[in-house]
Amino acid sequence: MEVICIHDTAFYALIDKVVERVLQKQASVPDKWISGTEAMQKLRITSKTTLQKLRDEGSIRYTQPEKKIILYDLESIDKYLDKNSRKTF
Repeated sequence: MEVICIHDTAFYALIDKVVERVLQKQASVPDKWISGTEAMQKLRITSKTTLQKLRDEGSIRYTQPEKKIILYDLESIDKYLDKNSRKTF
């Protein structure tokens, strides 16, 4: 077994770099399922009724793991936005 000795300031600097790198990795991988609030922000809507209408029409995918928890598929929201985009002249 080998023992490596480093100064305490170098140790804490190393820890800070590791934490920073882990947070960057987590931020770069978007979550597949997002909350209703995040879905409303992505769709730029303010009404929960509009979100429910999109869900009921089958326009966006969702899952309901528990009675009061509804999560929305980020990819289906992106597809919905692309499908409803208009080409410019």
